[in-house]
Amino acid sequence: MTERLLPGDPAPALDLVDDQGVTHTWAKHAGERVVLYVYPAAMTPGCTKQACDFRDSLDALDAAGVTVLGLSPDKPEKLATFRERDALTFPLLSDPDKTVLSTYAAFGEKELYGKTVTGVIRSTFVVDVDATGTAVIEHAFYNVKATGHVAKLRRDLGL
Repeated sequence: MTERLLPGDPAPALDLVDDQGVTHTWAKHAGERVVLYVYPAAMTPGCTKQACDFRDSLDALDAAGVTVLGLSPDKPEKLATFRERDALTFPLLSDPDKTVLSTYAAFGEKELYGKTVTGVIRSTFVVDVDATGTAVIEHAFYNVKATGHVAKLRRDLGL
């Protein structure tokens, strides 16, 4: 597993398609402050709660100049269904081969119900993307909780 990212680290490359077929790279988000949140699987109870929390906080995040991107190993078709079902209003990125998830140390060994398993590690990254598309990790949160995480993130960011 890749070492966990720390504030000040260069953000690993991003080149993924979202639920609507749009490709997202850091250059596409030049000049933005991006929250890239990682969740294990679309349409599961915890992931739905977290996605809806981001949806419900989007106005405040937008007002603070923050762009939200969700990231999971689900295929774009499933993500499109998730977006439609829960009226999600931000892009959901697809990483079915888990390449990007792995470079962010958001895929690997984790504890689940007392057992060590390999899977997606629920994580959130705040990424500062400058005008040239160079991206730097501002915050890296690993093993976050699905419920209450967005409120905590907003407090941590002073929003």
